[in-house]
Amino acid sequence: MPRQPRLDAPGVLHHVMVRGIERRPIFRDDTDRADFVARLGALATAGALTVYAWALLPNHAHFLVRTGTRPLSRSLRSLLTGYAGAFNRRHKRVGHLFQNRYKSIVVEEDRYLLELVRYLHLNPLRAGVVPTLAALARYPWSGHSALLGWTPRPWQATTAILGHFAARAGYRAFVAEGVPQGRRPELQGGGLVRSLGGWTAVAALRRGREAYAADERVLGAPAFVEEVRQAVAAHAEGSRRRPALGAALAAVAAAVGLPPDALAGTGRAPRVARAREGAAYLWCRVAGQSGRVLAAALGLSHQAVYAAATRGERAAARWQTVWKELQ
Repeated sequence: MPRQPRLDAPGVLHHVMVRGIERRPIFRDDTDRADFVARLGALATAGALTVYAWALLPNHAHFLVRTGTRPLSRSLRSLLTGYAGAFNRRHKRVGHLFQNRYKSIVVEEDRYLLELVRYLHLNPLRAGVVPTLAALARYPWSGHSALLGWTPRPWQATTAILGHFAARAGYRAFVAEGVPQGRRPELQGGGLVRSLGGWTAVAALRRGREAYAADERVLGAPAFVEEVRQAVAAHAEGSRRRPALGAALAAVAAAVGLPPDALAGTGRAPRVARAREGAAYLWCRVAGQSGRVLAAALGLSHQAVYAAATRGERAAARWQTVWKELQ
């Protein structure tokens, strides 16, 4: 059966899983783990993702993240491709590091946010990577230690999770209550699966809206499954209506009083630099498009474009007005 496209839209909560090819380790030592976490933290700091929970195991990793300023696929491509290249160079190996593509499940926040934070953070204990809850609290390679205050992770959204509890002791007790639950296959997505008795029962539904109430890419109630599909469809329709690159560059140039061709090349005049920053911010962060495409149009490196997008975010309100006028 062909794989379905991933579901994504701005602000969507995802449970993401990545695994090593042939179940091989993707982390051989703490240098690997530190590199991976630094890359994840950089994406969070840049606003590409909001990270609520994460755990690194020897041959796989889990994250609970919210889509931010760019599509999830772009953020994960940046994270995984960059890490795999660095891993191969460090360990003098070639070839794929990760098994197939990553798996992502859209999550119904009200029902499952805290359940998944607990479940993901207990992974190292269930896998035997740490022997006890006390050891898990100080294990630096999951978000649990950051929530308990042992390992500073300023980019992790700890306040959003701890705000559900009266104090850290409440969070600690909540996690401890999850230990006897063991593995929980029901947290792997599927919409109606839990209430109907499995995918066999779901497959038997062939009438009306019920046929669309279950989706292996979603963890949530039937109404939420439908809501996600509508939101993703609306986002996709909005994407199809995005202005062409040439029109976007012309609008940005006009906003600072320049001809469109002034943005290309090596000019460093303040107005030119400001216009490039606005174009990079709108194209990469607002439209979620590839920086390499814009780099080719402007005659810049893609690294320069992404750096300009970060600077352009400082004047976000101005550039978003330009974008609305374009649309």
